[in-house]
Amino acid sequence: MENSYKNKNITELKGIKDVRANAFARLGVYTVNDLLSLCPIRYENRAVIKKINELQLHDEVSVVAYINSISKKSLRKNLTLYTVTVSDGTGTMQVAFFNQNYIERTFKKNYRYIFFGNIEKGFGGALVMQNPIFETAEDLNKIEEFAKLQPIYPLTNGLTQKTIRSAVKEALLLAKKHGDCQKNQNRELPSEITNQFNLLSKSAAEEAIHFPESVVEAEDARRRLAFDELLELQMMLFNMKRNCEQNSLSGISFGRVDIKELTDTLPFELTDSQKEVWLDIEKDMESQKIMNRLVIGDVGSGKTIVAVTAMFKAIRNGYQAVYMAPTEILAEQHFANIKKYLEPLGITVGILTGSLTAKNKRETKEKIAGGEIDCIIGTQALIQDGVEFFKPGIVITDEQHRFGVRQRAMLSDKSTMPDILVMTATPIPRTLALILYGDMDISSIKALPSGRLPIKTYLANSDMHYRVYTWVRKLVEQGQQAYIVHPMIENDSETEDTGVVSATENYLTLSGTAFKGISTALLHGKMKASEKDDIMRRFASGDIKVLFSTTVIEVGVDVSNATVMVIENAERFGLAQLHQLRGRVGRGKLQSHCILITDSKSELAKKRMKVMTSGCNGFAISEKDLELRGPGEFFGTAQHGIPAFKVANLYEDIPILKDAQKAAALIAENAAKKEYKSYMDYISTKMVDLIQL
Repeated sequence: MENSYKNKNITELKGIKDVRANAFARLGVYTVNDLLSLCPIRYENRAVIKKINELQLHDEVSVVAYINSISKKSLRKNLTLYTVTVSDGTGTMQVAFFNQNYIERTFKKNYRYIFFGNIEKGFGGALVMQNPIFETAEDLNKIEEFAKLQPIYPLTNGLTQKTIRSAVKEALLLAKKHGDCQKNQNRELPSEITNQFNLLSKSAAEEAIHFPESVVEAEDARRRLAFDELLELQMMLFNMKRNCEQNSLSGISFGRVDIKELTDTLPFELTDSQKEVWLDIEKDMESQKIMNRLVIGDVGSGKTIVAVTAMFKAIRNGYQAVYMAPTEILAEQHFANIKKYLEPLGITVGILTGSLTAKNKRETKEKIAGGEIDCIIGTQALIQDGVEFFKPGIVITDEQHRFGVRQRAMLSDKSTMPDILVMTATPIPRTLALILYGDMDISSIKALPSGRLPIKTYLANSDMHYRVYTWVRKLVEQGQQAYIVHPMIENDSETEDTGVVSATENYLTLSGTAFKGISTALLHGKMKASEKDDIMRRFASGDIKVLFSTTVIEVGVDVSNATVMVIENAERFGLAQLHQLRGRVGRGKLQSHCILITDSKSELAKKRMKVMTSGCNGFAISEKDLELRGPGEFFGTAQHGIPAFKVANLYEDIPILKDAQKAAALIAENAAKKEYKSYMDYISTKMVDLIQL
């Protein structure tokens, strides 16, 4: 079978045994194909080699030099400086290493090495290279191998850049051995497309993305692979829209309902923005077409009550309403809130989740099928668990559960399709939303309800840890709760990722110091779903006062008593992600606070922190994120129900996305042509999965 080698386990590659395979698994790499798809996040350009007398401050260069001497000095407790003096005939230079105990036994006097790093100003004004990457340089071949554009991959505990590069080289050799670089035609775009959009061949791009000969080649390779991913997205949207248009089933034309029956019972008034969005939804629901609308609303903008209003209209027309949440605990929270709004109006609200007993589950399913429950809240199990609906009229879901044609069919009563309303708390810029959600109508809730206290956001550095956590403890002792968010679960000295505070490390340290005697817990994505739900329930109930976590809490339950959000290494997060995390607090009546901790001196980080502390709303932040074009996607593609991109970045690659739109239109127009057939066959196999998202 062609390309069957790509399904081989990576343990069949040279140098990868079970321990390393487990480390690769943490990056989602199990097979040779997974490894070849693990794209570099950036490149180090080590090709610039300078003599010592040519060096200038802030150069990022390679230097070939001989070891003259090595000295060791203890600067303070737990901080040791190793200074290596090197020379190359044109001058001498110091190379500094901090807390690298292996240095004394690694370097040999009078031996030649090649170093790569930044040139900085040391003590006394002398130029110094700090913590460089290095390799022995006795062999010219080693210098040539080192002094190239080097890929930098995402890392995890137990893996180094060197390990990943070696494994990728082995995988590429295997690809060539099996002729993949020549026999790739079924995945190749028609020549009309590659020529018009000036694209590399697929095989050339797959090799060059890992080991490019130049920066230009790396950019061309990345552009081709990003183009393919974005083209698949556009083909998916095209198919979804076409299938909806061609579907023979009709939509439901709901009759007029006086929503004052609902809104008059609310302890607040709908904002003008909420009313405008409701009018869009009402118009859709009363038309014969199947509603397929996305509602974009900032954190806390009041999307839920708009959804409840739509459910109320469907139920008063004699239909059932379904609300799907991404997790059980969120389903329970929605159940409690929606029940509070609808039950006083004589509407029966039920919940169906995996944690119900077999008896309760069976009884609930029977009531749903018999029409005894008007409003059903649950998780995706609602469309996977053999649930039969009596008369489904509207399905409300969030961006994690974007519906395809088959999911709609599972909820239909064989003659009509229910309306679909998708809610997202990610304030996507409208221009981008129109591209990403080309198959949907879009509404935005831009105004926040009046009376809500804005979250106060502060900037701090790591030297302020003691002050920050002493202050947090005082608030917790007053009865409030806090989140402490980290970019990583755990640290590892081999990952070349210094200065990062991990969730595990901080939890273990602070639970016994700053928060000694206070109930704390650790939450991260590698935990079982039941374990995560249990921790969140305990936090929501107030049993846990301080929650140490990763970004797993980005989309979570509302805890009105949580008033403090501390984000460690804030420079590691995108603007929109910081905004989403900050939105976990500010849900109650008390003043809430967000502290961003960073030591980063980069201009990009400074700009991001300035935006976060300036009081911008989510939509302003999203526009600024586009302007800055920073690393880190504005949102995770998986949570939007679109393909998880390995190369493309939906903010940096808008020009490529627009080209992919044009290419998708050309392919659709020429699908019957022979030259397009092999690519259409390839893409159709992927569509089977994509249109079911």
